[in-house]
Amino acid sequence: MALPSVNTLEDCADYSQVVEPYLPQLYELPWKVVDVVSSQGSLVELYKNTNPMVSGLGFSIFLGAIFLVLSEINRNYSQVDRMWSLLPTIYNAHFTAWSHLNHLPSQRLDLVLLWSTVWSARLTFNYWRRGGYTVGSEDYRWSIIRQHVPSALFFIFNVTFISFIQSMLLFFLAAPTYIILLASNFEQDITAADVGFTAVQLSLVLSEWFSDQQQWDYQTAKHQYQKTAKVPQGCGYTQAELDRGFVTTGLWAYCRHPNFAAEQTIWFTLYQWSCFASKSLYSWAGLGPACLIMLFQGSTWLTELISLGKYPEYEAYRKQIAAHIPSLTPYKAPSATPKVIRTSDLAKREKAKQK
Repeated sequence: MALPSVNTLEDCADYSQVVEPYLPQLYELPWKVVDVVSSQGSLVELYKNTNPMVSGLGFSIFLGAIFLVLSEINRNYSQVDRMWSLLPTIYNAHFTAWSHLNHLPSQRLDLVLLWSTVWSARLTFNYWRRGGYTVGSEDYRWSIIRQHVPSALFFIFNVTFISFIQSMLLFFLAAPTYIILLASNFEQDITAADVGFTAVQLSLVLSEWFSDQQQWDYQTAKHQYQKTAKVPQGCGYTQAELDRGFVTTGLWAYCRHPNFAAEQTIWFTLYQWSCFASKSLYSWAGLGPACLIMLFQGSTWLTELISLGKYPEYEAYRKQIAAHIPSLTPYKAPSATPKVIRTSDLAKREKAKQK
């Protein structure tokens, strides 16, 4: 059977029942694909008869190999970055399509795919307008890491983390949807809780849109100001705010990384949705969100290390405003420190004038 036979909702989140028995399929899957292709069989039937958790995981490993080869050939390590906004939704679509093809209850999965598609559209658009899909573009942080890491060690880092671990992480972000798929066989109809989870997810995506747009507007105004030495008309920022170098208004006045905070919350919420659907307090599906949160801690540390070196006021910003947990009060720029003129200095100036 492609799906486990479970007796209770709680069993839907039991790793030993719903994942572990199907891991042997992961080793057999490549050979089955070769056999089906060589015999001109039906790949659709193979897809339908393979556990969706296994086929999704296998695809993420296959993509990891592609990312590795492309990154080493092009010496560009943003291969996964270009797919980051798409793959979690592709995996959610995979679980939904598999459910539909096997004529299983899929209404709740359709809701997951709805907000996930909106999430992908927003993030893909933002990545595109920042030049992420431009030929040769690469996240600036990879070049900084390469400057401080020996080439051999960086290659190992690419083989493990950049290419394979990140690819598998994007699959495990969607893994809670597998539990929702299993739980849908017990509770087939959409509940008020499902609608509530969807509303929360869409609200978080909306907050990401606001924070990204505020960042975009600020950076656009700042770059224009740096080119012309004039504050752009109607930009909504003062000269002091543009001289600061980083945005501290809107959502950014209450959180140093509101987009990062929403992103982590989105995938943690999907995990909580799967816990609610399976009536479980916790499950193995929390691995993806937990790893994402740890990844954001490292990414935030590196990003802010760079910001501290570029912007003198950033340290004050860090002391007032938390990185990912919104503050209750907005950021208040420190007052300019008045220049203290010592009496001895005044005396020296007077002597200089007399001479």
